[in-house]
Amino acid sequence: MILVNNPGSWGHIYPPLDHAVWHGLTPTDLVFPFFLFAVGNALSFVMPRLQDGGDAVFWKKVIKRSLLIFLIGLFLQWWPFVRWSNNHLVFRYWVDPNNPENGIRILGVLQRIALCYFFASIIIYYLKLRKALYAGLILLLIYWLLCVTGNPSDPFSLAGWFGTDIDKQILHVPHMYKGEGVAFDPEGIMSTLSAIVEVIFGFMVGDYIQKKGRNFEMISGLFVAGVAMIIIGFCWDAVFPINKKIWTSSYTVYTSGLATITIAGMIYLMEMRNVKGWLSRFFDVFGKNALFVFALSAFLPKGFALIKLGDGVNPWSWLYKKVLIHIPGAPENGSLAYAICVITFMWFICWWMDKKKIYVKV
Repeated sequence: MILVNNPGSWGHIYPPLDHAVWHGLTPTDLVFPFFLFAVGNALSFVMPRLQDGGDAVFWKKVIKRSLLIFLIGLFLQWWPFVRWSNNHLVFRYWVDPNNPENGIRILGVLQRIALCYFFASIIIYYLKLRKALYAGLILLLIYWLLCVTGNPSDPFSLAGWFGTDIDKQILHVPHMYKGEGVAFDPEGIMSTLSAIVEVIFGFMVGDYIQKKGRNFEMISGLFVAGVAMIIIGFCWDAVFPINKKIWTSSYTVYTSGLATITIAGMIYLMEMRNVKGWLSRFFDVFGKNALFVFALSAFLPKGFALIKLGDGVNPWSWLYKKVLIHIPGAPENGSLAYAICVITFMWFICWWMDKKKIYVKV
Protein backbone atom coordinates (compact mmCIF):
# COMPACT_ATOMS: atom_id res chain seq x y z
CA MET A 1 0.00 0.00 0.00
CA ILE A 2 3.00 2.31 0.36
CA LEU A 3 3.65 1.72 -3.33
CA VAL A 4 -0.02 2.28 -4.19
CA ASN A 5 -0.57 5.33 -1.98
CA ASN A 6 2.44 7.32 -3.18
CA PRO A 7 2.37 7.67 -6.98
CA GLY A 8 3.96 10.69 -8.56
CA SER A 9 0.54 11.61 -9.97
CA TRP A 10 -2.87 10.17 -9.15
CA GLY A 11 -3.78 10.84 -12.77
CA HIS A 12 -1.11 8.48 -14.08
CA ILE A 13 -1.39 5.04 -12.44
CA TYR A 14 -1.06 1.62 -14.03
CA PRO A 15 -4.39 -0.26 -13.53
CA PRO A 16 -2.98 -3.05 -11.28
CA LEU A 17 -1.80 -0.36 -8.86
CA ASP A 18 -5.26 1.17 -8.50
CA HIS A 19 -8.40 -0.08 -6.79
CA ALA A 20 -11.23 -1.53 -8.85
CA VAL A 21 -13.69 1.19 -9.77
CA TRP A 22 -16.51 -0.74 -8.08
CA HIS A 23 -17.20 -4.47 -8.55
CA GLY A 24 -14.26 -6.81 -9.12
CA LEU A 25 -10.75 -6.51 -7.78
CA THR A 26 -7.17 -5.70 -8.73
CA PRO A 27 -3.92 -6.78 -7.03
CA THR A 28 -4.21 -3.60 -4.96
CA ASP A 29 -7.53 -4.82 -3.57
CA LEU A 30 -5.78 -7.84 -2.04
CA VAL A 31 -3.50 -5.87 0.28
CA PHE A 32 -6.03 -4.81 2.93
CA PRO A 33 -7.80 -8.18 3.30
CA PHE A 34 -4.43 -9.95 3.38
CA PHE A 35 -3.40 -7.65 6.23
CA LEU A 36 -6.56 -8.45 8.20
CA PHE A 37 -5.95 -12.13 7.49
CA ALA A 38 -2.42 -11.70 8.87
CA VAL A 39 -3.85 -10.01 11.98
CA GLY A 40 -5.95 -13.10 12.62
CA ASN A 41 -3.01 -15.37 11.84
CA ALA A 42 -0.82 -13.56 14.38
CA LEU A 43 -3.67 -13.60 16.90
CA SER A 44 -3.66 -17.41 16.83
CA PHE A 45 -0.16 -17.36 18.36
CA VAL A 46 -1.17 -14.90 21.09
CA MET A 47 -4.64 -16.14 22.04
CA PRO A 48 -3.47 -19.14 24.15
CA ARG A 49 -1.57 -16.76 26.44
CA LEU A 50 -4.59 -14.47 26.69
CA GLN A 51 -6.83 -17.40 27.54
CA ASP A 52 -4.39 -18.61 30.20
CA GLY A 53 -4.31 -15.12 31.70
CA GLY A 54 -8.08 -14.93 32.07
CA ASP A 55 -10.65 -12.24 31.32
CA ALA A 56 -8.78 -9.37 32.99
CA VAL A 57 -5.60 -9.93 30.96
CA PHE A 58 -7.60 -10.47 27.77
CA TRP A 59 -9.69 -7.30 28.04
CA LYS A 60 -6.74 -5.12 29.08
CA LYS A 61 -4.65 -6.28 26.15
CA VAL A 62 -7.38 -6.12 23.50
CA ILE A 63 -8.87 -2.79 24.57
CA LYS A 64 -5.47 -1.12 24.84
CA ARG A 65 -4.28 -2.33 21.44
CA SER A 66 -7.59 -1.54 19.71
CA LEU A 67 -7.71 1.98 21.13
CA LEU A 68 -4.09 2.71 20.21
CA ILE A 69 -4.48 1.55 16.61
CA PHE A 70 -7.78 3.43 16.25
CA LEU A 71 -6.37 6.65 17.71
CA ILE A 72 -3.24 6.46 15.54
CA GLY A 73 -5.54 6.20 12.52
CA LEU A 74 -7.60 9.17 13.70
CA PHE A 75 -4.40 11.16 14.34
CA LEU A 76 -3.26 10.52 10.77
CA GLN A 77 -6.65 11.65 9.43
CA TRP A 78 -6.32 14.95 11.29
CA TRP A 79 -2.59 15.44 10.74
CA PRO A 80 -1.03 17.96 10.07
CA PHE A 81 -3.81 19.88 11.88
CA VAL A 82 -3.43 22.89 9.58
CA ARG A 83 -3.92 23.52 5.86
CA TRP A 84 -3.27 26.24 3.33
CA SER A 85 -6.18 28.57 2.55
CA ASN A 86 -5.66 31.80 0.56
CA ASN A 87 -1.92 31.73 1.26
CA HIS A 88 -2.51 31.36 4.98
CA LEU A 89 -2.25 28.36 7.26
CA VAL A 90 -5.57 27.72 9.00
CA PHE A 91 -6.47 25.14 11.63
CA ARG A 92 -8.28 21.99 10.51
CA TYR A 93 -11.34 21.94 12.73
CA TRP A 94 -13.32 18.81 13.64
CA VAL A 95 -16.03 20.37 11.48
CA ASP A 96 -15.04 23.13 9.06
CA PRO A 97 -16.88 26.31 10.19
CA ASN A 98 -16.82 27.64 6.63
CA ASN A 99 -18.10 24.42 5.07
CA PRO A 100 -20.16 22.25 7.45
CA GLU A 101 -20.06 19.36 4.95
CA ASN A 102 -16.32 18.94 5.53
CA GLY A 103 -14.54 17.77 8.64
CA ILE A 104 -12.14 15.18 9.98
CA ARG A 105 -12.88 11.65 8.81
CA ILE A 106 -13.45 9.27 11.72
CA LEU A 107 -12.91 5.89 10.09
CA GLY A 108 -10.11 4.65 7.85
CA VAL A 109 -7.69 1.78 7.30
CA LEU A 110 -6.12 1.65 10.77
CA GLN A 111 -9.50 2.23 12.39
CA ARG A 112 -10.93 -0.75 10.52
CA ILE A 113 -7.98 -2.89 11.58
CA ALA A 114 -8.63 -1.86 15.20
CA LEU A 115 -12.35 -2.65 15.04
CA CYS A 116 -11.87 -5.97 13.27
CA TYR A 117 -9.16 -7.02 15.71
CA PHE A 118 -11.35 -6.02 18.66
CA PHE A 119 -14.53 -7.83 17.66
CA ALA A 120 -12.78 -10.88 16.17
CA SER A 121 -10.77 -11.28 19.38
CA ILE A 122 -13.95 -11.27 21.48
CA ILE A 123 -15.67 -13.78 19.21
CA ILE A 124 -12.71 -16.15 19.22
CA TYR A 125 -11.97 -15.78 22.95
CA TYR A 126 -15.49 -16.55 24.13
CA LEU A 127 -16.80 -18.87 21.41
CA LYS A 128 -13.60 -20.86 20.75
CA LEU A 129 -12.61 -22.13 17.33
CA ARG A 130 -15.61 -24.07 15.98
CA LYS A 131 -18.28 -21.67 17.24
CA ALA A 132 -16.19 -18.69 16.07
CA LEU A 133 -16.29 -20.17 12.57
CA TYR A 134 -20.07 -20.51 12.78
CA ALA A 135 -20.33 -16.93 14.05
CA GLY A 136 -18.22 -15.74 11.12
CA LEU A 137 -20.38 -17.54 8.59
CA ILE A 138 -23.51 -16.10 10.23
CA LEU A 139 -22.03 -12.59 10.00
CA LEU A 140 -21.37 -13.08 6.28
CA LEU A 141 -24.95 -14.24 5.68
CA ILE A 142 -26.45 -11.49 7.85
CA TYR A 143 -24.49 -8.85 5.95
CA TRP A 144 -25.72 -10.27 2.64
CA LEU A 145 -29.29 -10.22 3.92
CA LEU A 146 -28.93 -6.64 5.17
CA CYS A 147 -27.60 -5.49 1.80
CA VAL A 148 -30.47 -7.10 -0.10
CA THR A 149 -33.27 -6.03 2.27
CA GLY A 150 -31.77 -2.57 2.83
CA ASN A 151 -32.49 -1.64 -0.78
CA PRO A 152 -34.00 -4.55 -2.76
CA SER A 153 -34.14 -2.61 -6.04
CA ASP A 154 -30.46 -1.60 -6.14
CA PRO A 155 -28.53 -3.16 -3.22
CA PHE A 156 -24.94 -3.21 -4.49
CA SER A 157 -24.45 0.17 -6.18
CA LEU A 158 -22.71 3.25 -4.79
CA ALA A 159 -26.03 5.08 -4.55
CA GLY A 160 -28.10 2.12 -3.43
CA TRP A 161 -25.91 0.47 -0.77
CA PHE A 162 -27.76 0.61 2.56
CA GLY A 163 -24.68 1.21 4.74
CA THR A 164 -24.19 4.80 3.63
CA ASP A 165 -27.43 5.95 5.28
CA ILE A 166 -26.35 4.32 8.54
CA ASP A 167 -22.92 5.97 8.35
CA LYS A 168 -24.58 9.34 7.79
CA GLN A 169 -26.76 8.87 10.86
CA ILE A 170 -23.92 7.77 13.15
CA LEU A 171 -20.75 9.34 11.74
CA HIS A 172 -22.41 12.32 10.01
CA VAL A 173 -21.44 13.60 6.56
CA PRO A 174 -18.53 15.89 7.65
CA HIS A 175 -16.71 12.86 9.06
CA MET A 176 -17.10 10.54 6.07
CA TYR A 177 -14.88 9.82 3.08
CA LYS A 178 -15.69 11.85 -0.05
CA GLY A 179 -13.26 10.33 -2.53
CA GLU A 180 -16.09 8.90 -4.63
CA GLY A 181 -17.54 12.38 -5.15
CA VAL A 182 -20.24 11.81 -2.53
CA ALA A 183 -20.32 10.99 1.17
CA PHE A 184 -19.47 7.28 1.15
CA ASP A 185 -17.07 5.51 3.49
CA PRO A 186 -15.28 2.40 2.17
CA GLU A 187 -14.33 1.60 5.77
CA GLY A 188 -17.85 2.27 7.00
CA ILE A 189 -19.69 0.73 9.92
CA MET A 190 -21.78 -1.94 8.21
CA SER A 191 -19.11 -3.26 5.86
CA THR A 192 -16.97 -3.89 8.94
CA LEU A 193 -19.26 -6.85 9.69
CA SER A 194 -17.82 -8.80 6.78
CA ALA A 195 -14.26 -7.57 7.34
CA ILE A 196 -14.28 -9.01 10.88
CA VAL A 197 -14.63 -12.48 9.38
CA GLU A 198 -11.35 -12.00 7.48
CA VAL A 199 -9.59 -11.94 10.85
CA ILE A 200 -11.47 -15.05 12.01
CA PHE A 201 -10.42 -16.94 8.88
CA GLY A 202 -6.82 -15.85 9.42
CA PHE A 203 -6.98 -17.10 13.00
CA MET A 204 -8.31 -20.46 11.91
CA VAL A 205 -5.50 -20.92 9.38
CA GLY A 206 -2.88 -19.95 11.97
CA ASP A 207 -4.35 -22.37 14.49
CA TYR A 208 -4.40 -25.16 11.89
CA ILE A 209 -0.76 -24.54 10.97
CA GLN A 210 0.33 -24.77 14.61
CA LYS A 211 -1.64 -27.93 15.32
CA LYS A 212 -0.56 -29.77 12.17
CA GLY A 213 3.07 -28.69 12.12
CA ARG A 214 5.29 -28.29 9.07
CA ASN A 215 4.44 -31.22 6.84
CA PHE A 216 2.87 -31.96 3.47
CA GLU A 217 -0.46 -32.87 5.07
CA MET A 218 -0.75 -29.34 6.49
CA ILE A 219 0.27 -27.75 3.18
CA SER A 220 -2.21 -29.90 1.25
CA GLY A 221 -5.00 -29.06 3.71
CA LEU A 222 -4.36 -25.35 3.27
CA PHE A 223 -4.33 -25.59 -0.52
CA VAL A 224 -7.60 -27.55 -0.55
CA ALA A 225 -9.26 -25.10 1.85
CA GLY A 226 -7.95 -22.10 -0.12
CA VAL A 227 -9.17 -23.44 -3.47
CA ALA A 228 -12.57 -24.27 -1.94
CA MET A 229 -12.92 -20.71 -0.60
CA ILE A 230 -11.92 -19.22 -3.94
CA ILE A 231 -14.56 -21.32 -5.73
CA ILE A 232 -17.22 -20.44 -3.14
CA GLY A 233 -16.36 -16.75 -3.32
CA PHE A 234 -16.37 -16.80 -7.12
CA CYS A 235 -19.78 -18.54 -7.22
CA TRP A 236 -21.19 -16.17 -4.59
CA ASP A 237 -20.01 -13.29 -6.78
CA ALA A 238 -22.84 -14.16 -9.22
CA VAL A 239 -25.45 -12.96 -6.68
CA PHE A 240 -23.35 -10.89 -4.26
CA PRO A 241 -20.63 -9.18 -6.33
CA ILE A 242 -17.02 -9.19 -5.14
CA ASN A 243 -16.49 -5.60 -4.05
CA LYS A 244 -13.84 -4.16 -1.73
CA LYS A 245 -15.47 -0.77 -1.23
CA ILE A 246 -18.53 -2.30 0.43
CA TRP A 247 -16.48 -5.35 1.54
CA THR A 248 -19.02 -7.92 0.37
CA SER A 249 -19.14 -11.38 1.90
CA SER A 250 -18.03 -12.92 -1.41
CA TYR A 251 -14.99 -10.62 -1.30
CA THR A 252 -14.12 -11.84 2.21
CA VAL A 253 -14.35 -15.51 1.24
CA TYR A 254 -12.53 -15.07 -2.08
CA THR A 255 -9.62 -13.04 -0.67
CA SER A 256 -9.32 -15.34 2.36
CA GLY A 257 -8.94 -18.24 -0.06
CA LEU A 258 -6.19 -16.42 -1.93
CA ALA A 259 -4.49 -15.53 1.37
CA THR A 260 -4.65 -19.16 2.50
CA ILE A 261 -2.99 -20.38 -0.69
CA THR A 262 -0.40 -17.61 -0.42
CA ILE A 263 0.63 -18.47 3.12
CA ALA A 264 0.70 -22.18 2.23
CA GLY A 265 3.01 -21.43 -0.68
CA MET A 266 5.26 -19.29 1.49
CA ILE A 267 5.53 -21.97 4.18
CA TYR A 268 6.34 -24.62 1.57
CA LEU A 269 9.00 -22.55 -0.18
CA MET A 270 10.58 -20.72 2.75
CA GLU A 271 10.16 -23.12 5.68
CA MET A 272 10.19 -26.55 4.04
CA ARG A 273 12.37 -25.96 0.98
CA ASN A 274 14.42 -23.16 2.59
CA VAL A 275 14.11 -20.97 -0.50
CA LYS A 276 15.19 -17.60 0.83
CA GLY A 277 17.05 -14.66 -0.59
CA TRP A 278 17.01 -10.92 -1.09
CA LEU A 279 13.26 -10.85 -1.78
CA SER A 280 12.33 -12.55 1.49
CA ARG A 281 14.77 -10.27 3.31
CA PHE A 282 13.18 -7.22 1.66
CA PHE A 283 9.71 -8.08 2.96
CA ASP A 284 11.00 -9.35 6.30
CA VAL A 285 12.42 -5.91 7.11
CA PHE A 286 9.08 -4.27 6.34
CA GLY A 287 7.15 -6.85 8.33
CA LYS A 288 9.04 -6.18 11.54
CA ASN A 289 7.69 -2.61 11.67
CA ALA A 290 4.62 -2.95 9.46
CA LEU A 291 2.17 -0.62 11.22
CA PHE A 292 4.89 1.93 11.94
CA VAL A 293 6.06 2.21 8.34
CA PHE A 294 2.47 2.35 7.06
CA ALA A 295 1.75 5.24 9.43
CA LEU A 296 5.03 6.94 8.51
CA SER A 297 4.18 6.72 4.80
CA ALA A 298 1.08 8.83 5.51
CA PHE A 299 2.67 11.10 8.12
CA LEU A 300 5.62 12.36 6.05
CA PRO A 301 3.82 13.32 2.80
CA LYS A 302 1.13 15.26 4.69
CA GLY A 303 3.71 17.09 6.76
CA PHE A 304 6.01 18.00 3.88
CA ALA A 305 3.02 19.17 1.82
CA LEU A 306 2.84 22.23 4.08
CA ILE A 307 6.26 23.43 2.89
CA LYS A 308 5.90 25.36 -0.36
CA LEU A 309 8.90 25.61 -2.68
CA GLY A 310 7.08 27.40 -5.50
CA ASP A 311 5.40 26.17 -8.69
CA GLY A 312 3.17 23.88 -6.65
CA VAL A 313 6.17 21.87 -5.46
CA ASN A 314 6.92 20.74 -1.91
CA PRO A 315 9.87 18.70 -0.54
CA TRP A 316 7.94 15.45 -0.91
CA SER A 317 6.88 16.00 -4.53
CA TRP A 318 10.07 17.74 -5.74
CA LEU A 319 11.74 14.57 -7.05
CA TYR A 320 8.76 13.67 -9.21
CA LYS A 321 7.86 17.12 -10.52
CA LYS A 322 11.42 18.20 -11.24
CA VAL A 323 13.09 14.94 -12.29
CA LEU A 324 11.03 11.77 -12.68
CA ILE A 325 8.16 13.37 -14.58
CA HIS A 326 10.56 13.72 -17.51
CA ILE A 327 11.20 9.98 -17.85
CA PRO A 328 10.53 9.03 -21.50
CA GLY A 329 7.50 7.00 -22.49
CA ALA A 330 4.09 6.82 -20.87
CA PRO A 331 3.52 9.29 -18.01
CA GLU A 332 2.78 6.29 -15.77
CA ASN A 333 6.49 5.41 -15.95
CA GLY A 334 7.60 8.50 -14.04
CA SER A 335 4.72 8.16 -11.59
CA LEU A 336 5.64 4.53 -10.86
CA ALA A 337 9.34 5.38 -10.59
CA TYR A 338 8.50 7.91 -7.91
CA ALA A 339 6.42 5.37 -5.97
CA ILE A 340 9.37 2.95 -6.14
CA CYS A 341 11.65 5.68 -4.79
CA VAL A 342 9.26 6.25 -1.88
CA ILE A 343 9.06 2.57 -0.99
CA THR A 344 12.86 2.29 -1.24
CA PHE A 345 13.24 5.24 1.11
CA MET A 346 10.80 3.65 3.57
CA TRP A 347 12.63 0.33 3.30
CA PHE A 348 15.94 1.91 4.28
CA ILE A 349 14.28 3.41 7.36
CA CYS A 350 12.95 -0.04 8.32
CA TRP A 351 16.33 -1.63 7.52
CA TRP A 352 18.11 0.84 9.80
CA MET A 353 15.55 0.21 12.57
CA ASP A 354 15.98 -3.55 12.20
CA LYS A 355 19.76 -3.20 12.31
CA LYS A 356 19.45 -1.19 15.53
CA LYS A 357 16.85 -3.67 16.88
CA ILE A 358 14.21 -0.93 17.07
CA TYR A 359 10.72 -2.39 16.77
CA VAL A 360 7.65 -0.23 17.27
CA LYS A 361 4.81 -2.33 18.68
CA VAL A 362 1.25 -1.30 19.46
